[in-house]
Amino acid sequence: MKFDPPLLPGRLVRRYKRFLADVVLDVGRELTVHCPNPGSMKSLVREGARVCVADSMNPKRKLRYTWELVRVGRHWAGVNTMRTNRIVQEALEKKRVPELADWGTIRPEAPMGEKRRVDFLLSEGDRRCYVEVKNVSLAEGGVARFPDSVTTRGRAHLVELRREVEEGNRAVMLYLVNRGDCATAGPADDIDPEYGETLREAAAAGVETLAYRAKVGTREIRLAERIPFVV
Repeated sequence: MKFDPPLLPGRLVRRYKRFLADVVLDVGRELTVHCPNPGSMKSLVREGARVCVADSMNPKRKLRYTWELVRVGRHWAGVNTMRTNRIVQEALEKKRVPELADWGTIRPEAPMGEKRRVDFLLSEGDRRCYVEVKNVSLAEGGVARFPDSVTTRGRAHLVELRREVEEGNRAVMLYLVNRGDCATAGPADDIDPEYGETLREAAAAGVETLAYRAKVGTREIRLAERIPFVV
């Protein structure tokens, strides 16, 4: 997924009210930008951190600019969770996920169960594979961890995926590690122990877990290599 138009570099002043951040661009302009990340962003937010923002080119939008990247050590991390599914869809279409490369049809935002939708429904003939995607930005000691805040919705997705397996379908939870400094991934039991417990129950029932690290840069973000996900 390439950034077009090019991103604008700057520094973070502060993030507040979850969806707002103040940024000073390198050219000296101060902006209040949209922060499209509902999580705590623990381990990402630091005053003075290098950031990149996108210009929507829409002067009528209330917040014209969107926070896209933040620098963490020697690596960039993706902030915009609205980009996550687009990154994964591009990888699925280009067969960059070997574990999911043998499906002919890719359908985004498909029904799952009676009330929910799944990020991707893959199909081939009568076979079905339900794929839910989660953006992972929290990291500690080189380990990517999800979630970074309590997620009732995330637990509900695991329950639905488990139900699909019980009905004879394939189900996959795919974690996109949106930073380049992690070698492994796993659940953040100290933040949301119920999510970790539900995940382990789902995995024992046959729900597959995949973690892929993204290659994050100022020009593009793309799916890179798979890393171990330790349930």
